[in-house]
Amino acid sequence: MILLFGTRATVETLAIVSFVCHYCGVAAPQEVYRRVNRFTIFFLPLFRLSTRHFVECSNCAATTALTEEQARNGAAYAAQRRTTA
Repeated sequence: MILLFGTRATVETLAIVSFVCHYCGVAAPQEVYRRVNRFTIFFLPLFRLSTRHFVECSNCAATTALTEEQARNGAAYAAQRRTTA
């Protein structure tokens, strides 16, 4: 019997916020992402192995790690700005 197992990563965009990148120093849109790694058997995801949040600069493509709370706050800020604009 052959058992196929492995991991699969999915990346989801949570929000787009605009602030100054600390790598390039340019005020540019930053995309907030959530990356989830899941354990799979026969290509079916069974359970979550890890979750990572990060922000990516649209100008220089530098990434910075975020905590879950920072990612939630960024998404809430972007939603608030969208409704008031």
